This record gives sequence, C-alpha cells and structure tokens, in this order.
Amino acid sequence: MATGQVAFLGFLLGCYCDGALAVEVKTNFPSVEAKEHEDALLHCNYTVEVDPNPRLEWKKILKNEVSFVYYEGQLLERYFSRAKMDGASIRLRNVTRKDTAEYRCEVSAGMDSKVLGETTVKLTVLVPPAVPMCEIPSSVLTGTVVELTCKENEGTPLSEYHWYKDGILLPHKASNDPRFKNVSFTVNKQTGTLQFNPAYSEDTGKYSCSAENKVGKSQQCTAKYMQVGYLHVGGIVISVVVVAMVIAVCGLGVCYAQRRGYFSKDHSMHRKSTSEYKAAPENENDFQHKKSFVV
Repeated sequence: MATGQVAFLGFLLGCYCDGALAVEVKTNFPSVEAKEHEDALLHCNYTVEVDPNPRLEWKKILKNEVSFVYYEGQLLERYFSRAKMDGASIRLRNVTRKDTAEYRCEVSAGMDSKVLGETTVKLTVLVPPAVPMCEIPSSVLTGTVVELTCKENEGTPLSEYHWYKDGILLPHKASNDPRFKNVSFTVNKQTGTLQFNPAYSEDTGKYSCSAENKVGKSQQCTAKYMQVGYLHVGGIVISVVVVAMVIAVCGLGVCYAQRRGYFSKDHSMHRKSTSEYKAAPENENDFQHKKSFVV
C-alpha cells in the first residue's frame, strides 16, 4: 500500500514538473547592440505543453511606456516597411536611435497548466558622437579658478572627452606629466570639463576638445585662444582718478552756475521778459504823414 502511494505521488510530481515547463520562453541574445542604420535581430523561441494555438506578442518598453510591435498575428503598421518575423523572432531593418529600448516577447497558452511565459531583449542602437560644444573664455585672471566645458548629446554609448593645448593631449592631471609640472589642472573625461585651480600665466594657449566613443571617429570642436593675465591695478587706479576728476569738474560748474544765479527764478523771469519784448507798431497817422512827405 505504501509503495502504491509513493508511486502515485511520484506521478503527480512528474505532472507538476511537466506543467511548470509547459510554456517556456527564451532568448539567446538578451542584450543586442547594432549600429545606426544597420539591422538588429530580436531573438525569441518558446515551447508549449498542449495548446495548439499559443498567442505571441512583442511589446516595446521605453521609459515605462508600453507599445505593441507584434499583435494578433501581425506587425503594427509603423513596422511594416522595416521589420520581418522570423519564427517568433523579429528582424528590424535600418534601426535608428529611436529604436533603443527593451522589447518583451510574450507567449500565452490558455490550455496549458502554465498560461504565460515571457523574455526580454534589450536593444541599444550605437550612434557616433557629434561635434562637441566647447566653452572657452578668451581671457582670465591668474590665481582664479577657471573651468572649460565640452559636451555633445548624440553619441551612444556616452562619449569620452579629451582636451588639447596647442595640439598636445592633456593628461588627466597635470601632476601626471612632467611637461605640466608648473601648472595645476584636472580633466574629467566623463563630464568633459577642464578645470584650472588656479590658473597660471603658463596656461595661456589654444585649447580644443574632442568627443569619442567606440562607434565612430572622434569629433573635435574649433580651437580657441585663452589668455591668462595679471590684474592691471595701475590702469584701474588711473581710470578711477580720471572719472573722479570729471565728476569734480562737473560739480564745480554747477556751483559756479548757482552763484551766478543761472538757476534762480529772477534770472529766468528776466530772460522771459527780454525775449517777449517787441517794438511798438507805428501810428497810422505817422504813416500817412510820411507818405505825404514823400509825394
């Protein structure tokens, strides 16, 4: 009796195990990389227990937004011209950076003991870097902290940045190269910044930055000249003195005008009465007398 119970339990366990593997979905390539404008294969295969008509779906997941790629036995319209089904897999043609996302292959078999199975493929479309935007000041003061920036936003994977002075590649830190022992700077290859802390007159030169990743050739911004100079205290003092003299002269002029009464009310009335004075018109009789005298 005990032997029969053990055999029966073994049979149930076997059925359970078979059922647990009923719908099994796998991919041989969970992470796929493809250069922009090339093809990419999103691989998926599956097995079912007994359901003769399992349902296959592909979904695109990007920033928590889910959209269908393959649904109810056909590709969605936006994929008609550049996608093809290969069994349960999808081959995307002429991929672009907008195709970078996670894609989920789902298989449901309602007649099986395990109804749903799924697997995910992460697609990364590789894009070469663009020409970086560089911010390089034309002049700075010695002894100050100065930061040069370099950035581009198109490359995938993220670009790595390199700075050049007069065409010479700068090391990560000035202390790493004896040629730059008299200066102090740091290059951040990930963020693209070049920081002088502080800047010295020896840092004067022509600077440029390049961006590169593993996809395409590096791109470089136009080199710009940066002058590192001292603060001209003498020139500032002279400028202040000149401005002070101009203000003083203007003040003296105003005081003189006030003493002469140019701003007084009586002076203004006098000017007004003078400007309004007109010669009295001649008497009509005088005019007739002059006319008769001439005759």
